[in-house]
Amino acid sequence: MNSQSVPTQAIAEDWLALLVCPRDKQMLALAGDFLVCTAGHHYRVVEGVPILLVSEAGQTHIEGTRALQIAETGDASQLARFELKPGEIDPFVKNVIGATNGGLYQHLVGNLKEYPIPDLRLPSSPGAMFLEIGSNWGRWCLAAQRLGYRPVGIDPSLKSVRAARRVAQQLGVEATFLVADGRYLPFPDGMFETVFSYSVLQHLAKSDVAAVLPEINRVLKPGGTCLVQMPNVFGIRCLYHQIRRGFRQTRDFEVRYWTPAELKKTFSQLGPVTLSVDGFFSLNAQISDIHLMPAKYRAIVYASESLRQMSEKLPPLTYLADSLYVDTRKPRA
Repeated sequence: MNSQSVPTQAIAEDWLALLVCPRDKQMLALAGDFLVCTAGHHYRVVEGVPILLVSEAGQTHIEGTRALQIAETGDASQLARFELKPGEIDPFVKNVIGATNGGLYQHLVGNLKEYPIPDLRLPSSPGAMFLEIGSNWGRWCLAAQRLGYRPVGIDPSLKSVRAARRVAQQLGVEATFLVADGRYLPFPDGMFETVFSYSVLQHLAKSDVAAVLPEINRVLKPGGTCLVQMPNVFGIRCLYHQIRRGFRQTRDFEVRYWTPAELKKTFSQLGPVTLSVDGFFSLNAQISDIHLMPAKYRAIVYASESLRQMSEKLPPLTYLADSLYVDTRKPRA
C-alpha cells in the first residue's frame, strides 16, 4: 500500500495523547484536517503529518517556510509521490545523501544502494522514548529503534518527514515523524528518556540554540539523557573552513563553530556536561559506513576512528577533534 494512502484522521488520533500545542503546551483535539488547542491555535494535518510549526516565529530553514505555505493552503499537490518497491532506495534519500551525511558521501548521490544507518553511541533501552531533533530522512531514529527505543523524529521539512515515514514503513520500523521546530517542541513535559540531535543545531544561530535547550530540558524525564553532535572551532577541518570564509559572520544555514568552553557553558543548563569525540577530519562520516566509501575516503575514516579511540585514553585530543558529542543528563528531582 502506498504510504500516502493512510487516512489522515487515523494517524492524527493516534497522536492526540502525545502531542501538545507548541505555543502554549495545551492538549490538542482533532477538528477536521486540523489539530486545535483550547486557545484556538490550529495546525493542519497534511497526508497524516501534523505540521506543528509556529508561523509567527522566524523559520530556521527554508523548508519550514515551505511547509507552512502548504499548511496554509492544504494543497500538497506540489509534493512528489513515491511508491517504493521492495529493496528500492527512496529517491529523496538518494538525492540528499550528500547534504545529510556530509561531503564524504557525495559520490553516493543518485547511486545509493543501501540506507547508511549508523551505530548510535547510546546503550540499548527497550521501550524508552527517543526524540531526534532534525531527523531529516530518519537515519538516527532507525538506529535508535535497533537499540529498542521508541523513536520520534521532528524536522521543519515536510519533504524530509514524508521520506522518513516512507523509509521506516519500507523497513518495517515503528517510528513516528512529524513537522515541528526544536524551539517549540509539541510534546508534554517529561515525555522522553533521551533527546538526540546530529548535524542540526550546528546550523542554527547560537541564539536559536539557546531557545532549543530549555525545550529539551522540559521534555526530558528526570535522569534523562541529551546527546548532541556539535562542531569544534579548533578542529583541523573546522579551522580550514573558517579560514576559507575569512572568519566572517555566519549566515543562513551555514555551520556555526563552537569552542569546547562555549559548549560546556551553554549546555550546562541541562545538567553536568561531558564532551567526547565523534570524529576527526569530518562532521558526519561514520565508521559503520566504511564499506560505502572509496579507498581515498576510507583512509580518512579509519584515521578518524583511530584518533577517536585514542581520545578515550588521551582526553586532550578531544579539544582537537572536528566533531564533538555533548552529553548531558538531567538531574533527578
